[in-house]
Amino acid sequence: MTNNSQPCPWCLGNKLYEQYHHQEWGVPVTDDNILFEFLILESFQAGLSWLTILNKRNNFRKAFKEFNPKKISQFTAADENRLMADAGIIRHKLKIKAAINNANCFIKIQQIHGSFARYIWQFVGHKPIMNSIDKMDNIPVVTPIAINISKELKKHGFKFLGPTTVYAYMQAIGLVNDHLTSCPCYQDIIKLTANKKYGV
Repeated sequence: MTNNSQPCPWCLGNKLYEQYHHQEWGVPVTDDNILFEFLILESFQAGLSWLTILNKRNNFRKAFKEFNPKKISQFTAADENRLMADAGIIRHKLKIKAAINNANCFIKIQQIHGSFARYIWQFVGHKPIMNSIDKMDNIPVVTPIAINISKELKKHGFKFLGPTTVYAYMQAIGLVNDHLTSCPCYQDIIKLTANKKYGV
């Protein structure tokens, strides 16, 4: 980001939000643990603001064993009770159960495809979708690809990952570049991803 930059207005006014926007949002992710982290965080975000999740991110990381899917897949009823008593995270019983369920589903995807990255990036042909959006009102909330991914994840047993949540996930992990064209991050990501394929 340069001093003359005009970042996406949704992030302005909060340092944590700005840092996330500048450094993470829309940057392609291929590390399975990070992909799983965002999967969990996005599922908890449903019905809440993303800033709420970011503020609790470190608490989530501690409560969910650094987002290690293998460890989470082994959580017991005692772990569920521990999480429900943890004021540092979102205490939602169904979302907590879904996170444990989704850890098991995530591991199965890894076993089938070799990595979750390989699985998820296939939906966009292993290259980020570069949307050319000039104003906030034109940023989509859901797309046909998100609907398709949501359906496929559901077939694999995932929960709390409807099309809208999945599209937010796509934006977070860089499957799609939804920075405004006036935002330096938009061009930065184009340069970063030029002639690259992800999850292969």
